[in-house]
Amino acid sequence: MNWDDTTDDTAPERLVGSVADREDQAVEAALRPKDLDEFIGQEKVREQLDLVLRAARARGATADHVLLSGAPGLGKTTLSMIIAAEMGAPIRITSGPAIQHAGDLAAILSSLQEGEVLFLDEIHRMSRPAEEMLYMAMEDFRVDVIVGKGPGATAIPLELPPFTLVGATTRAGLLPPPLRDRFGFTAHMEFYEPAELERVIHRSANLLDVEIDTDGAAEIAGRSRGTPRIANRLLRRVRDYAQVKADGFITRDIAGAALAVYEVDARGLDRLDRGVLEALLKLFGGGPVGLSTLAVAVGEERETVEEVAEPFLVREGLLARTPRGRVATPAAWAHLGLTPPRGTTGGNGQQNLFGA
Repeated sequence: MNWDDTTDDTAPERLVGSVADREDQAVEAALRPKDLDEFIGQEKVREQLDLVLRAARARGATADHVLLSGAPGLGKTTLSMIIAAEMGAPIRITSGPAIQHAGDLAAILSSLQEGEVLFLDEIHRMSRPAEEMLYMAMEDFRVDVIVGKGPGATAIPLELPPFTLVGATTRAGLLPPPLRDRFGFTAHMEFYEPAELERVIHRSANLLDVEIDTDGAAEIAGRSRGTPRIANRLLRRVRDYAQVKADGFITRDIAGAALAVYEVDARGLDRLDRGVLEALLKLFGGGPVGLSTLAVAVGEERETVEEVAEPFLVREGLLARTPRGRVATPAAWAHLGLTPPRGTTGGNGQQNLFGA
């Protein structure tokens, strides 16, 4: 069970969305693992992080600054809390969008205790003045507070106690190199394999007092898009179905029937995902078609199609982005049970001149 606390009130409500809503946050607080031994998945990251923390404890020093990157719902917030617990230190949690001025960051840094962990979510969205102040704070444990304006302004150095910054980002490419280079340890969180998600589901089911068999857990894991947060959300909805429609015990058939009610298919696609594919295949013959045209056909905003639906469809190999537009792959035709017309474009966007 590994999740992040990132929330976005403007995000569409989707059962397979990776952004945490308030219900997710309440449940995740009870399900989060408390140490690295409990943490499921991310084997390389756990092994490397364990060495970093053990070495820091042996030296009696604060741990190096840590940068965690990866998609929402993979465990960045959970790992930050585990880092604090393993170091026996308190943790302060904030986010990049909440720090709009250098003074906001200075106020937080100046109130840190020695050895405290500062978790900065969505660090790439922090303002540039605050970002530049963070450089010195991370490297020298010092910040310069500017008093006054204009020629009479004075910089007052403020010493900071040693602390550990844990930065989390879903878009590591937006971090400027000077900031990225100041982290002593960087890790990228990968999507989970179905077997790992099955372990997540079994552990969550035990904590939630839900009865589930191996096949039921496998059915939910296969529709969870490689994300523990989604796996736990699907588990809760299947639990509801099992309590109302069955005897409360989750089997493969019960899980499949429950997720069919919520329109989550065997590959984890929901109504929006299938709507995009159906429009692309049925209205435009598999493409290529422009993003704006596709969005109009689906009845959604351009940004919703591009940022919400497309990433998963591309990752699953169902859709390709080409210079000429969006193109369906053979896997998309197969998934929807449709036969591509002769002479249609393939996944690379090139016309099949021989009609094969």
